[in-house]
Amino acid sequence: MNRIARTLALVAALCLAPWAGAIAADAGATVAKAAPVVLLAQADAKKDEAPAAKAEAAPAAAAEKTEAAPAAAAPPVPNKGDTAWMIVATVLVILMTIPGLALFYGGLVRTKNMLSILMQVMMVFSVITVLWVVYGYTLAFGGGGSFFGGFDKLFLKGVTPDSVAATFSKGVYIPEYIFIAFQCTFAAITPALIIGAFAERIKFSAVLLFCVIWFTFSYLPIAHMVWYWDGPDAITDAKTLEAVTANAGWLWAKGALDFAGGTVVHINAGVAGLVGAFMLGKRVGYGRESMAPHSLAFTMVGASLLWVGWFGFNVGSNLEANGVAALAFVNTFVATAAATVAWTFAEWMSKGKPSMLGAASGAVAGLVAITPACGFVGPMGAIVIGLASGIVCLWGVNGLKRMLGADDSLDVFGVHGLGGILGALLTGVFAAPSLGGTGVFDYVTNAANPDFSIAGQVWIQLQGVLITIVWSGVVSFVAYKLVDMIVGLRVAEDEEREGLDITSHGESAYHS
Repeated sequence: MNRIARTLALVAALCLAPWAGAIAADAGATVAKAAPVVLLAQADAKKDEAPAAKAEAAPAAAAEKTEAAPAAAAPPVPNKGDTAWMIVATVLVILMTIPGLALFYGGLVRTKNMLSILMQVMMVFSVITVLWVVYGYTLAFGGGGSFFGGFDKLFLKGVTPDSVAATFSKGVYIPEYIFIAFQCTFAAITPALIIGAFAERIKFSAVLLFCVIWFTFSYLPIAHMVWYWDGPDAITDAKTLEAVTANAGWLWAKGALDFAGGTVVHINAGVAGLVGAFMLGKRVGYGRESMAPHSLAFTMVGASLLWVGWFGFNVGSNLEANGVAALAFVNTFVATAAATVAWTFAEWMSKGKPSMLGAASGAVAGLVAITPACGFVGPMGAIVIGLASGIVCLWGVNGLKRMLGADDSLDVFGVHGLGGILGALLTGVFAAPSLGGTGVFDYVTNAANPDFSIAGQVWIQLQGVLITIVWSGVVSFVAYKLVDMIVGLRVAEDEEREGLDITSHGESAYHS
């Protein structure tokens, strides 16, 4: 109990200590500054007091001045259809995590570790949700710099039911609260993806502490770098575009395309998982004992829920219910199907038999690869991305995994890391209008930029991939080292052999 109490105290200290000074400095503030992407609409704007009339001024002149005074601008009104869709999309992303990801991972581990993986997914999702509203949202989507946001919305200060968030269309808004909730689901599922890499051998306290550190110093800055900008209404001409670019996240300013999280979520999590697999070492008996999945039925159900929930993940990232959302829907649909077919047939040809595990893994690979591209490419491009991801990720969980020599228990890097890299790079190819893509939208002319360069965009995408790999790799290494020094990473060998369900949680998934 003393160790648990110390762990919780350390988690709290790590979360709040860096911002104690900022909280004190902001104590007297009542309204946060408008964050890029999030534009606050305050109905109680200050009114200018009428100046005292000069003795020599004629009453008629005063009346004329009053009539000439501009009327107060009406606050933006959220679109009800878009708002309803975003509520549904947010619920779908929660579905793809709990129970989707939990069941997908749970079926892949051995019986003795089933509950431990379910518990880890649920608790990581819950802890990050709380941290998101405390400081995560403001650091990811607040103003302040190229790598981190500011502290203006710490504890959601200044956010009200009347606050609105910009979408990707000028003059179209949704409530800021639903934008916060939607982005929270992304922040919460990403660390939950990582735990599959070191499943069946890590301490529960180590999982929680690592995820808090990694979320703070890897997820938040990457999300800020890729997705943070002032919103379309801030761009009216070349000069304002220059100002928006200067104030945006570092990778956004470079022109990196990531519609729904290829870099922010999948490469970020995949690299962290691979680093963790190396640093925790292989499971006891790895390569000598059978470690087959205990329930492919659960894995199939989990993969299906992931597929369904991913429509919220990808389509919801458009923030509006319009034609681009429909494009993202179709692309998510067909790319996943193509990847399932590609993985299954490739496995069938190489191993002699198609497997249920392969089909489920192929579906997830397709979902991962189309994530950064879904709103930028055409359906035929999506099919190519899906086919490529099925084959490349199959190699990733077999050939590449053997080459690396890491015990990535549930193939987090092979599927999420490799699939995310492939999808991010191919986004630069198939976003080209000449290949059926949408190109890059120019908010100055309010039309697609006619000067799309495939080579130039792929180079920008590659920069985003490399920056994410290095950033996540360094942060992950440091985080694992800190956790190992504070609470230790691995359970004892006898506890690992008995299973984490009993030794860590005192429960069993099944009773004879």
